[in-house]
Amino acid sequence: MTDSPRPSSLLGQPRHHEALLTLPAQEEHVPAARHFAADLLGTWSVPAIERDSAVLIVDELAANAAQYGRERMTLRLVLDDGTLHIVVTDSGTAVQRHRPDIASDEHGRGTGIVQYLAQSTEVHQTRSGREVHACLRCSP
Repeated sequence: MTDSPRPSSLLGQPRHHEALLTLPAQEEHVPAARHFAADLLGTWSVPAIERDSAVLIVDELAANAAQYGRERMTLRLVLDDGTLHIVVTDSGTAVQRHRPDIASDEHGRGTGIVQYLAQSTEVHQTRSGREVHACLRCSP
């Protein structure tokens, strides 16, 4: 992808960053996704408040992918012109909304947290699994 020249890019501030991390869809790999995001967003100079929100979003989406995915989960982070795109894909099937074997006070809040923190969220079922996309506006 190429960037078109813009005033801030002339000042040496990159307008586009992108990174990808693929892990087994297992709960013990969720902290790796969270640490990867925190370190990377720090390198990209994302302000602390947005970075903290983004890391929480990554944590919730990766936890869901680990719980419902079968083989792998992929985290893609894209920072483009002040908007951070967080995309988590997994190889799972459609999420069952009600699971009587899990206490409601222990699970089910992650989606609400993501929707509260993100400016927008989208969930798509694909042939190979699920893709969740959250956007977060980052101040300069």
